[in-house]
Amino acid sequence: MKRTLIAASLMLPLAAPITQTLAADYHEAPALAELVQQGKLPPVAERLPSEPEIVKPQANVGRYGGTLRSALRGDADHNAILKMVGNQGLTRWTPDYTDILPNLATDWTRSADGSEYIFHLRPGTKWSDGTPFTADDVTFFVNDLLPDPQFFASAPSQYVINGQRMKAEKIDANTVKLIFAGPYLNFPRVLATPLGQHAVLYQKKYCAQFVPKYNPAIGDLLKQSGQPDWATLLRQKCGDIEIPARWGNIDRPTLDPWIIATPYTGSSQQVILKRNPYFWEIDTAGNQLPYIDTINFKVISDIQSIVLAAIGGQLDLQVRHINTINNKPVLAQHAAEGHYTLVATTTTDSTAETIYINQTNKNPQLRKLVNDRDFRQALSLGMDRDEINEIVFLGQSKPWQTSPLPQDPFYNERLATQFTVRDVAGANKILDGLGLVKRDGNGFRLYPDGSKVFMTADVMVVDPASIDTMQLVKKQWAEIGIDLGINSEERSLFYARAQTNDYDIGVMPAPGGFDPTTDPRIWLSTSMIDSRQSLLWVKWYESGGKLGEAPSASMQQRLKLWDEWKQAKTPEQATSLFKQILASAADAFDVMGTVQGLTTFGVRNVKLMNVPEKMPNSFNYAHPGPTLPQQYFFAP
Repeated sequence: MKRTLIAASLMLPLAAPITQTLAADYHEAPALAELVQQGKLPPVAERLPSEPEIVKPQANVGRYGGTLRSALRGDADHNAILKMVGNQGLTRWTPDYTDILPNLATDWTRSADGSEYIFHLRPGTKWSDGTPFTADDVTFFVNDLLPDPQFFASAPSQYVINGQRMKAEKIDANTVKLIFAGPYLNFPRVLATPLGQHAVLYQKKYCAQFVPKYNPAIGDLLKQSGQPDWATLLRQKCGDIEIPARWGNIDRPTLDPWIIATPYTGSSQQVILKRNPYFWEIDTAGNQLPYIDTINFKVISDIQSIVLAAIGGQLDLQVRHINTINNKPVLAQHAAEGHYTLVATTTTDSTAETIYINQTNKNPQLRKLVNDRDFRQALSLGMDRDEINEIVFLGQSKPWQTSPLPQDPFYNERLATQFTVRDVAGANKILDGLGLVKRDGNGFRLYPDGSKVFMTADVMVVDPASIDTMQLVKKQWAEIGIDLGINSEERSLFYARAQTNDYDIGVMPAPGGFDPTTDPRIWLSTSMIDSRQSLLWVKWYESGGKLGEAPSASMQQRLKLWDEWKQAKTPEQATSLFKQILASAADAFDVMGTVQGLTTFGVRNVKLMNVPEKMPNSFNYAHPGPTLPQQYFFAP
């Protein structure tokens, strides 16, 4: 196996290689130094790895202290915390989202056929409780949790090649081999995304107590907790990537820069995280990161109240929930008095609002209709995207379907522009041809049995642009005889209804505008949460056909191409396969776009330093995480 060192210096100055600081030159936050003097904490040199990652700050070496204030909503808004602090994977993105860097792995090698990876873990790294982070923690997830059907009924697709789960071999305490049943050239990039961080989420020492294999007395813990099984208890105590429980247990060891002090629960008014005394990064002057003492997420249920908190200078960094185009004028107007400035968040979305029509609808009559491509084409032709752009997005975008953005190498013109020009006559002709010729007294089309053709769109109250968009679509579709209802729901209900297949249409922004292979949910049934053309199709795919429902022939073809893409032997082969996926998606026209994704913004306290003037806006990038908030600091 040829060893290839992935050197941060080749990619971006933010993590450039710097001569190793001597342990005697390490510095720490005053509060930690005091604990060392009291004998309550080991010296900083003993808490840091033997080779701590040395981070070159964005602009200046910072100063210790302060509390960073941000906001999240009380309803299933846990990913706000993930995106700020939870990006500590084996690899991570460069801040400009163009490549990957070493992180908890200092480097890695790949076998000639791309099916095996050897990761060298950062030696001496410690969890937040002082326990060493080793290959045993990685193999605990890969070999104990990932294959267990109680924990994963179907293994997450990012860890499956040729229908077989990833496996692990411990080589030594700081070296682990991850093995696939075929080539997987994209794996290091997957590890940089939030969904690729399972291997560094579960400390074996703590989490093994909730696994029967390691704790014969697990029944006693279940009785004490009231949980029905060990897998549920483990998730409650140790979390998972995208669940609130990840941030609900103050005892869970972590590798993050800050650790939970006040947990995220259903009754929380705030979530507080304090610095991790064992965090494994330093700056160029030998200062242990993070600079900022505490992060305080204020739990604010009402979106307008979050906007008002930003205007009032009560938030130091906020993008989530305030970055709709309609908020920009008022936030800009009050920036001086609120002591903040606007930060650009460049779009990585393919479309600002996506209309996913559920093709496994429980209503047999509606299901037959929505599975007909001509019906979906008619709905698209019946939309006035220019009106949506002007009213909802203030003319800042343009009509768009679901292609990657023009600047991306995977841009597909047909996938971007087909059926985007409004044609009411053409839409009516298609619908008449489908046998929907009868109408009621209000002009709405009827099925042959006389019942009305009616659909409901589920939208989240946290996304007012989706509500405004669908209000316009409701009016536009009425002109072609299609009646639309709109369900404005809290985030938790929006996701819960999808999991039980109780929806006709799901509406939300869609990624894939940039680097689309990292999140292809809009073209492929691969996301168990967000591929809403049918989540039953996702279950079928992830279970190897044992669960869910068989997808359309087109989707099956695309999923087959996706499996081949994951195993491509060369970048050129991978590119060809993904272009075939996009071409097939254009043919099938499963999902409708509205307008092209557009750059938005956030607010930053003028005293909060080392924050880039702009950053990508993407879940897979998990902004602002890759800009390293641990090197943010407050100026005096």
